[in-house]
Amino acid sequence: MTNPPRAEPRLPDPADPVRRKLLVFGSGAALLAALPIPPAAAQTAPGATPPSSLDRSPTMSTITTKDGVSIFYKDWGPRSGQPIVFHHGWPLSADDWDSQMLFFADKGYRVIAHDRRGHGRSAHVGEGHDMDHYAADAAAVVEHLDLRDAIHIGHSTGGGEATRYVARHGRGRVAKLVLIGAVPPIMVKTAANPGGLPIAVFDDFRRQLAANRAQFYLDIPSGPFYGFNRPGAAVSPGVIQNWWRQAMMGGAKAQYDGIKAFSETDFTEDLTAIDVPTLVMHGDDDQIVPIADSALLSVKLLKAGTLKVYERFPHGMCTTHADVVNPDLLFFIAG
Repeated sequence: MTNPPRAEPRLPDPADPVRRKLLVFGSGAALLAALPIPPAAAQTAPGATPPSSLDRSPTMSTITTKDGVSIFYKDWGPRSGQPIVFHHGWPLSADDWDSQMLFFADKGYRVIAHDRRGHGRSAHVGEGHDMDHYAADAAAVVEHLDLRDAIHIGHSTGGGEATRYVARHGRGRVAKLVLIGAVPPIMVKTAANPGGLPIAVFDDFRRQLAANRAQFYLDIPSGPFYGFNRPGAAVSPGVIQNWWRQAMMGGAKAQYDGIKAFSETDFTEDLTAIDVPTLVMHGDDDQIVPIADSALLSVKLLKAGTLKVYERFPHGMCTTHADVVNPDLLFFIAG
């Protein structure tokens, strides 16, 4: 009796998609295995956070507010540096300030940014999505870190949050304030604010968010937020995707309620109460927060306000024109 002939092993077809994925994965794993491991990484204890490559190691932590909400924050730079607190816009997170935080940490400042409640990595609670809570949450972070002589910088909705914080919580802790493309004094059209946007604009925001949040959060950064809908604009897919990533990290309920907070809150009394030097920065091609009903009015209400208008800059100018915005911020802060 003879043994049946041995079948030759069949190699997978390189054109097979599963095979291709395995080949790519295997190649990537081999490449990673070949890379040298930095000594610091090799000595990190199990479960510990590896040291940062920055000489001023960033830390990422949370605090719990009086009403039990966990607020995520970043705190980078030397503890001896003058603190700069960043307040992000709707519906994003502290990550929207990456360019500014890296820039100022490198200059020796201590830079702090938190995720607003319901946004990013903070707790996705269903209540408290209004400017009073926003400002109180910011105050909780500031008090936890015992920040003094601080500069507060707010963009868009974050400008409203920063305005209310400085007016109601900041006495004795704030050195200067910066408002960039900020929503104050009030966005919506009212009898007292005839130049505002009709409530129908914000109703449509709510409608689109509820109907298809993922698509809505592609449409905003692809078009008006960064001015990518303008002829000749240098569109950045990465910037669009990063905006979408941040927005989708947040809770839909918080973002839905936040539309009322940023559009209908009246900051007139807050602005008139602020007496620290305040720089108001705004692009004259801001399609999200039109300059005529925001910056041009806010600077008249501030006791020590300075207006700087940027020709053809969009709402998201901190990202598209960081090379201009960052040095201007430094000039004001250091001056």
